[in-house]
Amino acid sequence: MQGRVIRTTGSAYLVRPAEGRDVECSVRGKFRLKGIRATNPVAVGDIVDFTVGPEGSGMITAIHDRRNYIIRKATNLSKQSQILGANIDQAMLFVTVARPETLLTFVDRFLASAEAYSVDVIIALSKADSYDAAERSEMERIAALYGAIGYRVVSFSALTPPAAELRAMLRGQITLIAGNSGTGKSTFVNSLIPGADARTAAISESHLTGTHTTTDSRMYFLPEGGAVIDIPGIKGFGTFDMKKEEISHYFREIFERGRECRFSNCLHTDEPGCAVKEAVERGEIAASRYASYINMLDDVDEAKYRQAF
Repeated sequence: MQGRVIRTTGSAYLVRPAEGRDVECSVRGKFRLKGIRATNPVAVGDIVDFTVGPEGSGMITAIHDRRNYIIRKATNLSKQSQILGANIDQAMLFVTVARPETLLTFVDRFLASAEAYSVDVIIALSKADSYDAAERSEMERIAALYGAIGYRVVSFSALTPPAAELRAMLRGQITLIAGNSGTGKSTFVNSLIPGADARTAAISESHLTGTHTTTDSRMYFLPEGGAVIDIPGIKGFGTFDMKKEEISHYFREIFERGRECRFSNCLHTDEPGCAVKEAVERGEIAASRYASYINMLDDVDEAKYRQAF
């Protein structure tokens, strides 16, 4: 039989076939380890082959080739990765200016990874109704920064029903919902889908950070067509298996301006005649974006871009 993985919890997987009931599945140990350098070799969104035993439980026997995925370096396991979602049409990255603050380096790392695997991203500036004047000004600055690069940016409160325009962005699409804990992802899912009952929690008062409540990854199907994948909050985003000379390709404006550099293999660090550095000095490329690019080139101290819960 063939189906799509719609929930993962530890080593258990819920698979939905084209017809019939959902089946709880597992995978054999040898299958888990065979040539797969990931902490979760089976991800939500995967198309799999599986068999069903007499008692009704299933066994996954094969994973079909993925057309794309979002991947990050596994925490404290530099040689392994974590697949956040597979076979998706787009991702929606939740970003908050405060309570908790989302670091722009985190945003840029996520965007670069999505670019590497040809996944479109919507930047969702959440909790817009909770900000004071200074915070709202910062939110508008972030919206302008990423809008100018060509990303779709929306701002809203996760507590209010999504506007028709936002629902139209999701209709008929499989969308990965990602971001730090406490940015309103699960609240947003609950407002999208009556009865979804995605777990939510209050912000930690001591650190103004999110409480980690989503413990599994799950696909929720939208009444108007399409689906969203709600995943646990991400503390940090370590890019995985990227070569230094490729990283600039995943920063849209740096890649475009890099065509003007004197040397075709310019890394935009200390080379003479670097059009990218000149653009940064003139304010034509945001200093924060360039700093994220340099940070990814170094990519040694992951604490530089991690956020605590």
